[in-house]
Amino acid sequence: MDGRQWRTIIAAAQAGDRRALDELVKGWLPLVYNIVGRALNGHADVDDVVQETMLRAVDNLGSLRDPDSFRSWLVAIAMRQIRDRARRRTSESLAENAAHDAADFAELTVLRLQLEGQRREVAEAVRWLDDEDRQLLSLWWLEVAGELTRRELASALGISRQHTAVRVQRMKARLETARGIVRALDSSCPDLREVTARWDGQPDSVWRKRLARHIRDCLHCSGRREKVVPAERLLVGLALVPVPVGFTLSLVFGGKTAVAATTAATTVGWSAKIVGAFTKPAVAMTAGATMVAGGAYVVTQPPDEPRPRVAAPTAASTVRPRPSPTPTPTPSPTRRASLYGTVVDTVDQAPDPNARPAELPRRPESGITSTGGGRAVMQHRGESVTLSGQGYVLVRWQISPHDRPGGLVMPTWTGLRGKIFHVASGGGRRMDDAGGTRPGYATGMGSPDIGFTVLPEGTQQMWQNEFFYVDGTVTLNVNERGASYGLAVFPTDWEAVNKDITTGPEQGAIRYGLTRDNGKDTAPVPQYVTRSRPTDPATVPQRSRVTT
Repeated sequence: MDGRQWRTIIAAAQAGDRRALDELVKGWLPLVYNIVGRALNGHADVDDVVQETMLRAVDNLGSLRDPDSFRSWLVAIAMRQIRDRARRRTSESLAENAAHDAADFAELTVLRLQLEGQRREVAEAVRWLDDEDRQLLSLWWLEVAGELTRRELASALGISRQHTAVRVQRMKARLETARGIVRALDSSCPDLREVTARWDGQPDSVWRKRLARHIRDCLHCSGRREKVVPAERLLVGLALVPVPVGFTLSLVFGGKTAVAATTAATTVGWSAKIVGAFTKPAVAMTAGATMVAGGAYVVTQPPDEPRPRVAAPTAASTVRPRPSPTPTPTPSPTRRASLYGTVVDTVDQAPDPNARPAELPRRPESGITSTGGGRAVMQHRGESVTLSGQGYVLVRWQISPHDRPGGLVMPTWTGLRGKIFHVASGGGRRMDDAGGTRPGYATGMGSPDIGFTVLPEGTQQMWQNEFFYVDGTVTLNVNERGASYGLAVFPTDWEAVNKDITTGPEQGAIRYGLTRDNGKDTAPVPQYVTRSRPTDPATVPQRSRVTT
């Protein structure tokens, strides 16, 4: 954005033109959302800080003397709100709200900008930075992307350009360290697996130092398999992350925002007619933002853009114009919620080993991000990984009756937003197939000597590799309480799934795989899945259908 292009619009908004103000908010909301979102890494407070920033900008628009400085003025307001939020919050409240955070901004950046390779690595490295570095990165990222100038960056920080240059260099050095950690965690270093055995998967400063120390001393992790491109070259010209569909920005309705509207009317000089227009329903529609009752800007999907992969509605995003006085029919109280997926809560039989699988339908893929990285290994109760995006996922089983046989408490899928399907089973064997490759095992489920792992009644017998298709967000939880088991979770693609299930006995496997997907919403879903987030994920019932 070039601030000079907005001179006329800003001047008109200062004079009380509601349409100009609407255009101003719509045009600059993405910049503020990206600054705040990256500085707070998608914390649940992002919406509140963005709201407060835009509210203060509207409230104080009349005090802006030079429209050409609007961008640096707005960015400075955003940074002040970010710092104020940090001062207000205590470590206790941070811990309390950690479980309720939205998908982090690194994940949103990867998904919405479809980043790959080292660009994706930079986005994921943000998780390992401290708050102060993330705040600086939120501005520097936009500087190298061409959205801010160095003068505006320094102005937002309230320091000189020389001091800004020093701080940026230090932050970049820590960012490169974080990139090294992301690369290492995606590698197959056996020593690193031992180092992270007790890690809960949440990035923090203690584990950043431990992992950085390991990387410095490890030939495997410190070796560079490809040339590492400087972050600034990767970020040049990168687009802003779009404001999520359903994001609501209420400027002049209710509580303190009503006071702001009154203040704006006297400070900026809006007429009573203009102020009144803000409180009327559905008064404006702009590309990607609708203004509805009470001056609430709700980000909508423009008609010429594809529907987003994940749209998580909130109470605020459901604001609608006042209903017509004409009575409308109410739904029948006996109407059942619609379902998707096929009920498959019965044990299926293994196909003939030489029976080739049916053709695997090809579903759209735009990429899956995982909070566990490229390979998440979970071996203990309470471990989980959250998957987001649109694409295929491999869950690889390791049953360990030699550690602890007995009844197995199945892993569960919780917090589903969107849809998930069980598309195929593979890996060359079912876990109950005879002739396992591990010494002492009669099958993958155990032997009389070491004991057997026993599935709950009605649960599908798992194969070595189970494949799922995710279109949205869902968390996979390990609920190991009886029999010992582990899961490895990999984002994958259609080609890899198809290759896995069509690799038959002639390649040394016991059997071909099994296609479960029919390409429609009637395809099976996991047996243990829910849209809720229960305190104990092990309590999710066995039910292979999901309410929409």
